[in-house]
Amino acid sequence: MSGIDGMDLGKFGVWTFDFEQQPAALIRESAQELEELGWQALWIPETVVREAFTHAGLLLAATERIHIVNGIAQIASREARRTFGAATLLADAYSDRHVLGLGYGGKRPDVSPLTAMHDYLDELDELGQESTLPPQPIRRILAAYGPKMLELARDRSAGAHTYHVNVAHTAQAREILGPGAFLGVEHAVVFETDPDKAREIARTHLAGYLQSPYNLAKFRRLGYTEADLADGGSDRFVDDLAFWGDLDHIVAKLNEHVEAGADHVGIQVLGTRPGSTAMPYWRLLAEALVSPAGSNTIAESVTAP
Repeated sequence: MSGIDGMDLGKFGVWTFDFEQQPAALIRESAQELEELGWQALWIPETVVREAFTHAGLLLAATERIHIVNGIAQIASREARRTFGAATLLADAYSDRHVLGLGYGGKRPDVSPLTAMHDYLDELDELGQESTLPPQPIRRILAAYGPKMLELARDRSAGAHTYHVNVAHTAQAREILGPGAFLGVEHAVVFETDPDKAREIARTHLAGYLQSPYNLAKFRRLGYTEADLADGGSDRFVDDLAFWGDLDHIVAKLNEHVEAGADHVGIQVLGTRPGSTAMPYWRLLAEALVSPAGSNTIAESVTAP
């Protein structure tokens, strides 16, 4: 299974922050090219720059087939009724193309993410029962790492979305989710064969996450020691969280998630130069992962970041 309730997302998709600093016209062009390249799923985060549902609506309006996945819409940022209204409209306007990925995104010490998500889902379900609108299927998945949140994703949604995890976690998540729930795994990649350069790019990306208590707790649950998490991260930690090398090596490493139980892998390309995009790498990856085998002209035109 690589889809959600009949929606085929393919085994691999695009997961990107690229659109956070791009004008709307360029976002439209990029999304349209990704669709033409054969990508079936485009995952977008929520930041202070882009609001989850307006961003998804822009991408859905600009395209015809590709699935747009919120990875994730933060429940701490809006009331459940706002989420329900937005998701209902997108499901109606773009049938079978929007996936509502939900995550906590809050910092309140008095509320656990698990409790907050449980209560939020209760309210969403109540709103669905009370709605007088024609029923439209809202496909939802949950950001989940620990066993209890994975169980909630299994029981109250179509499945789980994981971010910055290793292959071992994917196997553990599949065991908890069981065979029927969707598991979408984000993973970062760096197109660089020099170990020092590749790890420098990866460490720059991971630096902020290594300052976050929530992410540090997650990394510890993944089996990393305090030494692994110090000084920008050990080589073992960095290599597990960001696959680097040439195309063949990166593709082989990404497929390890599929072999471990992932239905879908959202690929986040790191290391693009300021003002540029990862599009050359999305073309390269599309040729290897989602398009028929073709010539090497794309590969030959891509240089290291």
